[in-house]
Amino acid sequence: MDLTWTAEERAFRTDVQSFLQAKLPADLRAKTFAHQRLKREDYIRWHRILADQGWGAPTWPKEYGGTGWNPLQRLIFEVESFKAGAPRLVPFGISMIGPVLMKFGSPAQKAHFLPRIIRMDDWWCQGYSEPGSGSDLASLKTRAERVGDHYIVNGQKTWTTMAQHADWMFCLVRTDPQAKAQRGISMVLFDMRQPGVTVRPIRTLDGGAEVNEVWLENVKVSLDNLVGEENNGWTYAKYLLGHERTGIAGLGHCHRELAILKGMAERAASSGESLSLDSRVRDSINRIEAQVLALEMLLLRVAADASAEPGPQASILKIRGSEIQQDLARLQMQVAGPDAWQYDPEWLLAESAFHGPGPEYSAAAAAGYFDMRKTSIYGGTTEVQKGIIAKQIIGV
Repeated sequence: MDLTWTAEERAFRTDVQSFLQAKLPADLRAKTFAHQRLKREDYIRWHRILADQGWGAPTWPKEYGGTGWNPLQRLIFEVESFKAGAPRLVPFGISMIGPVLMKFGSPAQKAHFLPRIIRMDDWWCQGYSEPGSGSDLASLKTRAERVGDHYIVNGQKTWTTMAQHADWMFCLVRTDPQAKAQRGISMVLFDMRQPGVTVRPIRTLDGGAEVNEVWLENVKVSLDNLVGEENNGWTYAKYLLGHERTGIAGLGHCHRELAILKGMAERAASSGESLSLDSRVRDSINRIEAQVLALEMLLLRVAADASAEPGPQASILKIRGSEIQQDLARLQMQVAGPDAWQYDPEWLLAESAFHGPGPEYSAAAAAGYFDMRKTSIYGGTTEVQKGIIAKQIIGV
């Protein structure tokens, strides 16, 4: 980040860097830099280290146990954490259902779930997309029928990220099949470990199984776990997606991958010279670095507008962030060259002794490239985001 800092901001950044140096476990740092797959307990361990510091909810107000940081402090924390090799914060609790519950949840829901999200006592997943209802989410078919003091839920969700780890799901269901598409949808919360919930992995291009399909057969959901009002779930879904798309911009991720790209170029040989000295490679790196800085400025402008909820600006951030992350992965593949043929999905699960962007990184370059193809799909496809921009900003 190349900004004009105040003394307070410089001191805050120094505090964050010192904390990361002292508290970020070396094994997590190594696995993250190597793009190896983190285990469930790896993520939880890091979340609880942050919670013990009082930083478990960096985007939340103090009222709900958050840090109360301003937008610039949150941005500093994100970027420095990624640069240091910290695992990303799992977004489903902190960045998605947490803000929804703070705004629309009942007092009982806030009191029970929010503290557990901060310490990651509950791992959440997102029950939105369905077969045939991805970009056209309002066409979802999963039904919830009220029976006494419960709903009975039946249907199927798909592309459910990290559902294999989840304890709870926040789920969009149709509670009024006679109403217009957006009018008859509700949001409910339920325990993923109960009978009737079946999680099946979907194998992705990089050889992983981070996404899943989830089958729901007569799943029992207490009326106490209805978020807000029945049939008003579309309002809460849009609010959540605004927060999700802003986060998908992935600024910290872009900064870290840019640093790794530069390190790879310094170490790679081309005709006896470092690739960093090749004018074409240097131009590509300079160009994408300028794009990362432009994304940072745009994110700061959106985040600094405290009076506004995430709106169409979140769609712009989502598009540019997705494109830049994909471009960084492509450039890393190009710099890795033939070394990318080392790709071995099993190696990504191993314990790593990796300490920087050296030759070992090439073993994960292909996996990173394949994995980043999904960024322009999840959270709403690029085409959908352009439609939102055209309608809400341009007015067409």
